Amino acid sequence: MSDEKTFEELQRELDELVARLERGDVPLDEALALWRRGEELHRACLERLDRAQLEIEELRLADGSRRDGGDDSGAPAG
Repeated sequence: MSDEKTFEELQRELDELVARLERGDVPLDEALALWRRGEELHRACLERLDRAQLEIEELRLADGSRRDGGDDSGAPAG
């Protein structure tokens, strides 16, 4: 099993981090470290969403090619 966190876990950690920063009771050095971690989490979430979007597009294209007999050119068959 992978050690990689799920999108939902990353998002939950980011939400918790943002809540801590918004409270305003974090010392400056810790706030900067939290900000950096937040940037990392944000990038990781965006990468996951991009991968999911690509996978969905690939599945749509594969489904379309099965429906039209395998011609992925977009031209009408026949």
